[in-house]
Amino acid sequence: MATTRRFPRVLVAGLLVVIVAISAANGCQSAASSTPTAAPPTHLHRGEHHHALGEADGAVPAGTTVFDDQVPGVAKLDPVLLSALRRAASDAARYGIRFVVNSGWRSGAYEEHLLQQAISKYGSEEQAARWVATPSTSLHVKGEAVDLGPSSATAWLSAHGAVYGLCQIYANEPWHYELRPEAVEQGCPSMYADPTQDPRMR
Repeated sequence: MATTRRFPRVLVAGLLVVIVAISAANGCQSAASSTPTAAPPTHLHRGEHHHALGEADGAVPAGTTVFDDQVPGVAKLDPVLLSALRRAASDAARYGIRFVVNSGWRSGAYEEHLLQQAISKYGSEEQAARWVATPSTSLHVKGEAVDLGPSSATAWLSAHGAVYGLCQIYANEPWHYELRPEAVEQGCPSMYADPTQDPRMR
């Protein structure tokens, strides 16, 4: 009989411990929910573009060339720039060199996404600005810049691009080309060390 009486007491005591533990946990959650949390990542806070970023925003499939009109990153480039790129690519192909578009036109949302990735990678907006522009200043968003590869293509353009008005603009980005029509007669202008030295980026 003594054992029978003790069992309910032990059971009740155990239930009380469980109830107290649950109450304490709920109290912690309530306190946590009332504490301000960190702001969401800037690209989510600023942008209104919530669907997955893909080709429609300027992401370019591997192996895309300057002749791939079905890819928005190519098709939405400035027509005069695209024409110069195609002339250069056709001439380079005679030497077995193929132009691959790694990035061309980009939507503002995609540019912002890339900027936030760069800030995360390089640790600050100042360092990220050496590699990625803001949506409001980016020549990619305007369709006026293209990033090309492989190195054989950029080496060929380094030697011959001025003939087509195609110039490397930043010393730290051998893949980034823009149209400079005056380069046909005058040669390409001196390069900026990186985009932070470019007045257009300010």
